Amino acid sequence: MPGRRHILLGTAGLIAAPSLGRAQPIAGGRPIRLIVPFPPGGAVDILGRLVAERLGPALGQNVVVENRSGAGGNIGADAVAKSSPDGTTLGIIGVTTLCAAPFLYRNMSFSPQRDLAPISAITTGAVLCVVNAEAAAKNGWTDFPSLVAWSKAHPEQVRMGSSGTGTTSHLTIEAVNRATGARILHVPYRGGGPAINDLLAGTIEMMFDVMPALMPHVESGKFKPLAVSSAKRLPILPDVPGLAEFQTLGLGDIDIQTWSAVMAAAGTPAPVVQRLFEAVRAVAAQPEFAERLRPIGYTIITSESPAALAARLREETPRWQRLVQISGAQLD
Repeated sequence: MPGRRHILLGTAGLIAAPSLGRAQPIAGGRPIRLIVPFPPGGAVDILGRLVAERLGPALGQNVVVENRSGAGGNIGADAVAKSSPDGTTLGIIGVTTLCAAPFLYRNMSFSPQRDLAPISAITTGAVLCVVNAEAAAKNGWTDFPSLVAWSKAHPEQVRMGSSGTGTTSHLTIEAVNRATGARILHVPYRGGGPAINDLLAGTIEMMFDVMPALMPHVESGKFKPLAVSSAKRLPILPDVPGLAEFQTLGLGDIDIQTWSAVMAAAGTPAPVVQRLFEAVRAVAAQPEFAERLRPIGYTIITSESPAALAARLREETPRWQRLVQISGAQLD
């Protein structure tokens, strides 16, 4: 049917991790950088630090987190792409950088699928819409439709902070604005942490972002959750509707789920890629790792193999290209 929007992005199953045995250390045991492409305090930073503290013991060498933020994750991914292809630089790269960025940005300094070597997917999750609870009470934002209606009556007075231009949160709000006629203003930050601080302070009123960094403030009552980007409700927030429930707003076919993967530089030797893959799976298989992530809205996933992750990226790229087209976003 004309104008129909169907966006179904990413699910995967948990894979048990094999024993790593007595494999040789990577690059003679030199420290490994794990690049997090967003600043400290955000959801991806939380994930990166949990991965790093477990990946080191799994590999038998030090793993150090390095935050390289900017351009919606592209700066950090570019640093991984241009690093020495010896396995000593890894990155936790989001699906928007891997699959959407080539269609969103007119000029990119690297090609995600040509210049990055897939290791394994690591987590998946929906994007959560929250508003400052005081602003919601003041303006009568009791649910998502009332927020949309208020934004139409007060154009660009609802300011939505994101973790950066070109991120899932940015594309989601552009798609919502286009589908519903809402007039919500996108305010990009260099990462989720600074945006959350401003939402707490009331400098902005709204965020669409991945759940881990938002959930503590939902639980404290500072943020009011209004919707999740997935079509179905999430067990962690059973009273919060999915966007697809708002069919009368034109959102009935939208189902947006984001995920992250561990990547290395293209050209990394196959035995090193396999060693890293096995280590990531060993981390993902740890029950305590899953327990740390579950309360904040992340679900663990791993790929069946690096080749399977490469195939998934090829498969999902057209879906993210469609989301970029629906959002109407275009960046230099």
